[in-house]
Amino acid sequence: MEEVADTKARKGAARLCSLCDQRRAALKRPKTLEQICRECFYMVFEEEIHRVIVENQLFKPGERVAIGASGGKDSTVLAYVLSELNRRHNYGLDLFLLSVDEGITGYRDDSLETVKRNEIQYGLPLKIVSYKDLYGWTMDEIVKMIGLDRGAALLKVDKVATGHNADDIAETVLLNILRGDIARLSRCTSITTGEDGPIPRCKPFKYTYEKEINLNQICTYAYFKRLDYFSTECIYSPNAYRGFAREFIKDLERIRPRAILDIIKSGENFRISTNTKMPEQGTCERCGYISSQKWCKACVLLEGLNRGLPKLGIGRSRGLDNDGRKDMKHSNGTKNIESKQCGTLDF
Repeated sequence: MEEVADTKARKGAARLCSLCDQRRAALKRPKTLEQICRECFYMVFEEEIHRVIVENQLFKPGERVAIGASGGKDSTVLAYVLSELNRRHNYGLDLFLLSVDEGITGYRDDSLETVKRNEIQYGLPLKIVSYKDLYGWTMDEIVKMIGLDRGAALLKVDKVATGHNADDIAETVLLNILRGDIARLSRCTSITTGEDGPIPRCKPFKYTYEKEINLNQICTYAYFKRLDYFSTECIYSPNAYRGFAREFIKDLERIRPRAILDIIKSGENFRISTNTKMPEQGTCERCGYISSQKWCKACVLLEGLNRGLPKLGIGRSRGLDNDGRKDMKHSNGTKNIESKQCGTLDF
């Protein structure tokens, strides 16, 4: 009888939080396998993000920082956490939400309503820029991408913070290997990108697992905090190539929980041979934005639309010459770029 009682006692003790040893455990963390309570989860989750920000010097006091806000779980949690940490640790940042209205019928309208509620809930100003204003076309018309950088430029921000998490970055490492994209492979694990350009982007969630953010796993930050976000799939995402890499990584994670961080670490440790010819980063001759081609992706796409050639510039297609009068072949083709909601990660 005593042995049975001891076994029951040990089982009861095992349910206590491994950090505070006082409250009942509410979840098992995917990357550490620790069983912890809600309160300790909030603490370690927020402290890890704070440590990433401080150790990588992501922000400087007085900076105007746009939080890329789609209304989804990643950007919603990012907005909430950055807002809290900015107050708690006195970062001195001028934070606001920046949302791009791509004009996706039946999708963006609803998610923008969530972002508008977030504006009130978190006390952060909201700026919405539309593809129609930026380009004269909606996402339904253009089908694929670009806008956050240009919206940020219009609003004169110093930096953009995005909600890309560890899963996103691990997927990108694999995709760049599969595509043989040496240029992106060399920078895709950087926590801050575009430092040579007008507006750098940073990823405070670089080491944060999607499972600790996403409502698909009941015991998560968004669920426990009862954060208000929009959850549905973009109509353009079902056939996204990234989905295959995502499923592969999920399978790896089930076998080895640290697989996601291991992939990121591998990406960080890649060394590009000095003999490898890297594409030179320049500016678009037409609009002046960063581009490795004579014309940036947006200008190629828009020129195609304006000329009645909507597929021009999407995938490995024929491009335009500098005057836009005749087609010419790019030596290395152009690459698909999609919005964050459609699953790609534009580094």
